[in-house]
Amino acid sequence: MLDIKFIRENPEIVKENIRKKFQDQKLELVDKVIEMDVRLRAIKTEVESLRAKRNSTSKQIGLLMKEGKREEAEAVKKEVALDGDKITALTDEENQLGEELTKTVMVLPNIIDASVPIGKDDSQNVERERFGEPKVPDFEIPYHTEIMEKLNGIDLDSARRVAGNGFYYLTGKIAILHSSILAYARNFMVNRGFTYCIPPFMIRSNVVSGVMSFAEMDNMMYKIEGEDLYLIGTSEHSMIGRFIDQIVPEEQLPITLTSYSPCFRKEKGAHGIEERGVYRIHQFEKQEMIVLCKPEDSMMWFDKLWQNTVDFFRSMEIPVRTLECCSGDLADLKVKSLDVEAWSPRQQKYFEVGSCSTLGDAQARRLRIRAKGEKGNYLVHTLNNTVVAPPRMLIAFLENHLQKDGSVVIPEVLRTYCGFDVIEPKK
Repeated sequence: MLDIKFIRENPEIVKENIRKKFQDQKLELVDKVIEMDVRLRAIKTEVESLRAKRNSTSKQIGLLMKEGKREEAEAVKKEVALDGDKITALTDEENQLGEELTKTVMVLPNIIDASVPIGKDDSQNVERERFGEPKVPDFEIPYHTEIMEKLNGIDLDSARRVAGNGFYYLTGKIAILHSSILAYARNFMVNRGFTYCIPPFMIRSNVVSGVMSFAEMDNMMYKIEGEDLYLIGTSEHSMIGRFIDQIVPEEQLPITLTSYSPCFRKEKGAHGIEERGVYRIHQFEKQEMIVLCKPEDSMMWFDKLWQNTVDFFRSMEIPVRTLECCSGDLADLKVKSLDVEAWSPRQQKYFEVGSCSTLGDAQARRLRIRAKGEKGNYLVHTLNNTVVAPPRMLIAFLENHLQKDGSVVIPEVLRTYCGFDVIEPKK
């Protein structure tokens, strides 16, 4: 969410940013915001003037009554009443216009960082760096659900009967592997100085609108019928919401947190065979990173966060690459975003397993999260990044560690967590 003062003073910068995001349909909103802002400030000035006049006139009525000038006092009373009606009408207009102005400003995209590549959609995202050597074995790699079925680790048919498409049962050693990866991710981040949290898995609508755009909310969030509660799509939502209306002492920054949660999402892709199975699902679990920091430190933390995910995957001997999101692929609140993609030997390409984003002060402005420094209060910057989402990550894990005999070797860092070195296929 942009600062109204910034829009007022820099309308062309806001419009150019909209063009860079290929959202030309929003250009007219900038002029609309400025017009509403002019009218809103005029109303406030007029209301303040009328209230000052009413206070002064009220004193005049008292003096006239003391002097016995009843008729004059009654005339002044009528004038005060008329001014009171004007104040009421203007205040109603001010409230309605203020609400409309806020909603319109929230639709405008955040100003992207100068380093973001300009492109219309995800096909124009830019590869930055590769870590680890991508390899393709000399034997055929089955689809990931086939691998899990042969390891007696998944039951999709029962899940469909119980909950429908987009759900799964994980069983046996695959289920243990899933939980082990999350436990390892927790300790990995704690060892890097992050505080572990388990947040609420439901949040109120004012937090939802504070952490994401309206379009994202409609596409992603499940609403609890009859209550002002939504199931979270990621723990970032409730973790950032934790600081709503808070003033954080500057010496406490940066706040570095890592959180576990289940995640619930409406959308389930229908984009071909590679997005079946456990790639896009309605329910999954995830370990997340969240940072609140000083504005001048946000880009430094951005680089630290995505590097954490790269290091985590490389510790499990999975090749990855970083892919910078172009302007047209950025969600409206994001200033900059970098995806971490894992190598799929079966597909012989990379696919997304995590996304690192800095949102500048957009979420902090919506949720009124400030820091108290020597020169006064200011809005913090917020960042988030995926450590790991095991159901999707399992695809890369199984494909990269699958052996010719159908077994899957567990890398060294996970063996203590799993309690076994290998998963053998069922006979």
